Amino acid sequence: MPELHLMTATQLLDAYRQKRLSPLDVAEALIRHIDRWEPHLNALYGYRAETFLDAARASSERWTRGEPSGPLDGIPVTLKELIATRGMPVPNGTGLGSQTPATEDAPPAARLAEDDALLMAKTTCPDFGMLSSGRSSFHGTTRNPWRLDCNPGGSSAGAGAAAAAGYGPLHVGTDIGGSVRLPAAWCGVVGFKPTLGRIPIDPYYVGRCAGPMTRSVDDAALMMTALARTDRRDATRLPPESIDWTDLACYVSGLRIGVMLEAGCGLPLDDEIATAVEASAARLEAAGATLVPLAPVLTREMLDGLDRFWRTRQWSALEALTPEQRERVLPAILAWADDGGRISGVEAVRGFEQTLAMRRATEAVFDDVDAVISPTTPNVAFPADWVSPTNDPQQPFEHIAYTVPWNMGEQPALSLNAGFSREGMPLGVQLIGPRFADHRVLKLAKTLETRLALEPRWPSPPVAQ
Repeated sequence: MPELHLMTATQLLDAYRQKRLSPLDVAEALIRHIDRWEPHLNALYGYRAETFLDAARASSERWTRGEPSGPLDGIPVTLKELIATRGMPVPNGTGLGSQTPATEDAPPAARLAEDDALLMAKTTCPDFGMLSSGRSSFHGTTRNPWRLDCNPGGSSAGAGAAAAAGYGPLHVGTDIGGSVRLPAAWCGVVGFKPTLGRIPIDPYYVGRCAGPMTRSVDDAALMMTALARTDRRDATRLPPESIDWTDLACYVSGLRIGVMLEAGCGLPLDDEIATAVEASAARLEAAGATLVPLAPVLTREMLDGLDRFWRTRQWSALEALTPEQRERVLPAILAWADDGGRISGVEAVRGFEQTLAMRRATEAVFDDVDAVISPTTPNVAFPADWVSPTNDPQQPFEHIAYTVPWNMGEQPALSLNAGFSREGMPLGVQLIGPRFADHRVLKLAKTLETRLALEPRWPSPPVAQ
């Protein structure tokens, strides 16, 4: 049996059924593990060990009686700080505003609670969730467990770091331009952004999704059984659909897989990532797929237009703050959003219209292929104290060129670890399917995960000084 903090949710449920382990065993082991890691990692917000233990005791009693009360009963989970949980404030990475406790669970939190998963903690994010970084004016700096001087990425920074470090098997992030998949890639875990509306979320917005962050495709699929249930608070939700998410049998033979190595703009692609994508594509080809080279879907005009729109939107949020409150926001956010106050309404609208151009370009891809494989990130790693891989507020989105088009296009996309760099850092590859083909993407990811057959490899806790 692997160490308890490394067991998947699927393995834990099997151990609970066979009475080889109890949720309390797992909770106690996780608390010891987190005590070693968290002073170095800083991935958690609202971590209440005693509350977690109490919930684990109650779950253990139910399992002892042979009466688990939900399909995830006793499985530890975390939720990104931006996802409201009843009784806890939502600091939004800044801690500004009234910080009144939320009065109800947001949809992802409600679904996991219904299935009796054990909420262990919330996870950190940067200011307003608007950085692909672990830097936050409220939470401080979250670090990458593979190398503490490296960044986990963001904005689901704490979730990515927690998943890789073994803070339990199930984590939920949010993604509007890559914020689930980017930290998943940099931290070496699975990050799944479903079709817009597949997982109801509140508040909802153009391209904004919640998604699983786990150490296996099986666990991401298991989470979908809960997270994908409908909730009327999300007006963009998809109609309820009966999907057996845990059925991951996949027949790759005959599929046409597009290989998109160039992003169209942004940072140049690191050679090691390109090699990992090509090797992964070759595994799918060996399984019977036909590989089709694809041109980029993103253009400089699209990315810059989105940048202008998002700067304007961020400025509207900053303008509502007092001068004293604005001074507390991360300087990089202020520097980036400053132009938003000078962008005209016409320019902002034209920027927003680039989201529609991305949607048109991404949807057209699937006239010719059944799925796409690409890099998730262009770079392997970046320093922990940087706000992005460029560390330049005037070039904030050069690293999201592989991920953001699929948010605006609403297609499901998943990042999967495909190996390690010469320096031992994870290398992420991305799989994308047409809108509504979420199950197909998970099945394809399971096939690739199986065929890559990577030896289990996870970061070791820092040695106490």
